[in-house]
Amino acid sequence: MRIIEPHIHMYSRTTDDYQAMWEAGIRVIVEPAFWLGQNRRYAGTFYDYFAHILEFETERARKFGIDHYAAIAVNPKECDDLDLANEVIDGIDEYLDHPRCVAVGEIGMNMNTENEIACFRRQLLIAEQRAMPVVIHLPHIPKKEGARIAVDIIKAEGVTQKRIIIDHNTEETMEIGRETDCYLGLTVYPYSKLNPERVSMILREWGTGQVMIAGSADWGVSDPLSLIKVADYLLQDGHDEATINGILHDQPAAFYGVSPNFKPDFDLTPVPVSEYQR
Repeated sequence: MRIIEPHIHMYSRTTDDYQAMWEAGIRVIVEPAFWLGQNRRYAGTFYDYFAHILEFETERARKFGIDHYAAIAVNPKECDDLDLANEVIDGIDEYLDHPRCVAVGEIGMNMNTENEIACFRRQLLIAEQRAMPVVIHLPHIPKKEGARIAVDIIKAEGVTQKRIIIDHNTEETMEIGRETDCYLGLTVYPYSKLNPERVSMILREWGTGQVMIAGSADWGVSDPLSLIKVADYLLQDGHDEATINGILHDQPAAFYGVSPNFKPDFDLTPVPVSEYQR
């Protein structure tokens, strides 16, 4: 099976994680821009980070046989300083133009504040103008409210829904997401978000069309091999191989394939560890 990890934050992961992912069959990944653990104070620090995940992280992944792409945006956790967020967005074009950038994201809600909404709307419209895929982040806590806000804005702005993934859904948000033609993302963590059992139940209730599963794997307790564990569980739980392949390959490939920059290479050869240079 050719596996695409559609949302993972390798900035926070180790080389051991890359090795384990390749050995497990993950060959292509997309890394959306995220919060680095503390708020940044200058636009330049955002730009340095964007360059890092577009360039250095792509080369680091390639040495482990993994084809790495990125999505670029101001994450909702840093949108409440709206002046700074707007300054960053004013200079974001060169990073969205980068050949390894395949989407705008992740954008969306954290605590559903007015500044987050303003930042979300501006970046959503930039993506629409550029005909780029969009990765939307739903909040961790006021999740249903955040989903309602995001879907209402998507509808009101008339943006192209099939170029959008609304990510980090749970049982309480699937009905809202299914009001749209957006892709819906399910995130699996060991102790928070979803586990494989809940993913299976959601798929049975809401179907597998335009659904993607991701590990996200950021600073918290998370697992870069979540996709593999979900796939194993789904097979044991009676989902057929074609369905699982659709979720782990076909649907991510179709979503990101809207971007002309997304040309997944499943045949990269890892550099021998003894020859790896930082």
